[in-house]
Amino acid sequence: MNIYHINKGVGRKVEFKGLKAQYLFIFAGGLLGLLICVMIMYIAGVNTYLCLILGGAGNGLLIWQTFTLNGKYGEYGLMKMGARKKHPKYIISRKSIYRYLKTNRKSASI
Repeated sequence: MNIYHINKGVGRKVEFKGLKAQYLFIFAGGLLGLLICVMIMYIAGVNTYLCLILGGAGNGLLIWQTFTLNGKYGEYGLMKMGARKKHPKYIISRKSIYRYLKTNRKSASI
């Protein structure tokens, strides 16, 4: 039986077999979701071989895609991508230039 060690030092993110941080949770959640889908298909009466083929293909795709994302974007890459999508491409101001140049002087009413 294989023994896998998860070593997390002080101030370091969790890493398992090269998967870092959020990719590890995506990987585990995806495998759990695919397992539940295959179980539901089996209980619903779908052919056993079709369930196995779809489950195996889905797991293979999930593993390949997770490791590809991990290699391409790194530990903080998905957070950077999400922040980039929320950042506006252009800042549009529809006010006239004169409105910005005009000073607001308060009247001296005593």
